[in-house]
Order: sequence, then C-alpha cells, then structure tokens
Amino acid sequence: MLFGQSVFQSVLERLTAEEEPAEETQAPAAHRVSGLATGLAFDVMAGISVASQRIGEAYFDNLGSEPAAEEASPPPEPIMPDHLARIAPEEIAAELAIAAADTQQTLNEKRRAFARANHPDGVAEPFRDNANRRMMIANLLIDEAMRRLPQR
Repeated sequence: MLFGQSVFQSVLERLTAEEEPAEETQAPAAHRVSGLATGLAFDVMAGISVASQRIGEAYFDNLGSEPAAEEASPPPEPIMPDHLARIAPEEIAAELAIAAADTQQTLNEKRRAFARANHPDGVAEPFRDNANRRMMIANLLIDEAMRRLPQR
C-alpha cells in the first residue's frame, strides 16, 4: 500500500478505511441532536407552546400585585439632621477645628471627612441648600488655612 503512494495518500486511505465500518453500524436517531446527551423538555400542550398562547401576558407574570392608590401612604417627611442647621461660619470653623499645627495633609483629610458628612448629594432634597452652604463655607475656610501654610 505504501509503495507508489505519497504519505498523505496512504494516511487518507487508512482513515477512510477506519471510518467505513463505523458508518455502517451506527444509524443516527432522528429525534436526537448530535452531541446532546439528554432530551429537551418544553412546556407544550397539544403541540402548541403555552407561552406562545399568551404573548402579551409574559411580562406581567413577574410583576406583583399593585397596591391600590388609596392604600398607599405618602412617604414620611424627612427630618433635618442637627448639623445641617448650623450654617454660620463660626460654627463650621468650630466643627473643622482648624489649628496652626495643621499640615496640608491634615487639612485635606478634614475636607474629605466634612464632605462625607455634609455633601449635598448625600442629604434629602429639602436640606440641600443648607448642605451646599456648609460645604462652600468649609471649603473657603480650608482653602484660606492652606494659603497661610508656610511655603516649602
């Protein structure tokens, strides 16, 4: 077999000879998908998918029952935290406790800590004006303290 043939031709003949008996003995099943070990299960009723019968309702299956409009109570009024009522510069300066010994790093830490507690995005809508005013005053005080730091 090898004489008078290239190596490729001899390998090709051997592969086709090995495949022929396998094809004769194995009859493919019409209801099986090649490579799929299990069958498929569908929600089928009389040959028609149940989901296809109620196309418009599929979205609403996942929604809960909506409460009646009269049963819904209005959300409670938010209560303003005590610190947002203090908007005088002296009160904010006392909260910041800026000292002569503060460095630029400690002033930046005080700015971040103050912003975490007082940023307008973190408070309820009715109190954002006070929070905004507190942040402006605090930033002004910290910037002024940084300008007074000795230049290196």
